[in-house]
Amino acid sequence: MKYLTPASFAEAASLARDASGVTRFLAGGTDVLVQMRADIVTPDTLIDIKHIDGVRDIIRGADGGWTIGVATPGAEMKEHAELGAEWPGVVEGMDLIGSTQVQGRATLTGNLCNASPAADSVPAMVAAGVEVTVSGPDGSRRVKAEDIPVAPGRTSLSKGELISAVHIPPRGDNGGDAYLRFIPRTEMDIAVVGCGVNLRLDGDVITEARVSLGAVAPTVLLVQACADTIIGSTLDEAALDRLAEAASAACNPITDKRGTVKFRTHVAGVLAQRTAKIAYGRAKGETK
Repeated sequence: MKYLTPASFAEAASLARDASGVTRFLAGGTDVLVQMRADIVTPDTLIDIKHIDGVRDIIRGADGGWTIGVATPGAEMKEHAELGAEWPGVVEGMDLIGSTQVQGRATLTGNLCNASPAADSVPAMVAAGVEVTVSGPDGSRRVKAEDIPVAPGRTSLSKGELISAVHIPPRGDNGGDAYLRFIPRTEMDIAVVGCGVNLRLDGDVITEARVSLGAVAPTVLLVQACADTIIGSTLDEAALDRLAEAASAACNPITDKRGTVKFRTHVAGVLAQRTAKIAYGRAKGETK
């Protein structure tokens, strides 16, 4: 196995383009190292991007948005007070991944590129409207987070491409987001259902909304039908009922040892209601 340590994303993309066999990028390593030890994958080329300048930075842009370095661990996101105050749902999604030890290594980028339908940080990112910069041999492009996973374990990235930055949009006024999941155990388990909600208010009325669901389809879903049920409402009981119906209707889950199709479909509706209530409270400044 070749172990390479590029000094730039352009060099990393070039090395990946020219590599033969199985290539993996190493940022946090909480997925690829586990897969290697379990003999799930043995890379011919392992490209360690942790040595590139800025990969652990959390930077506020001139527009008020945030750029997160691709090797920034969840533990550092949790400790960043301003980021957590503006985007608690994104931080919550990342904070649910693994143990304290794992949090010291796990990254948003790795969780996204692992392309698990049950990834915790991805519904939160999708609801927030996160975009990523994809760097490749032919330059860079911006891609919506929801367009990266295309199937379980598969992404839309071409040979030689890698994510080089994560971009969280400006929070703006009167907005709030939240992420919740249901798991069989109290912690450190894989989501049976996950839900991210991001919304904005004018007074008490919801004017913008994004709702995403995880673990209920081959990829994380951005469900416009869910958003439509609560936009224009004050999140009253009728709107919450419509939201639950739309969330359940969007589901296309499987039955496995963690839950049946029927159970996941029901939980998706309940979880969407609960997550929306938290996001609404945060937008009003009533909850943290």
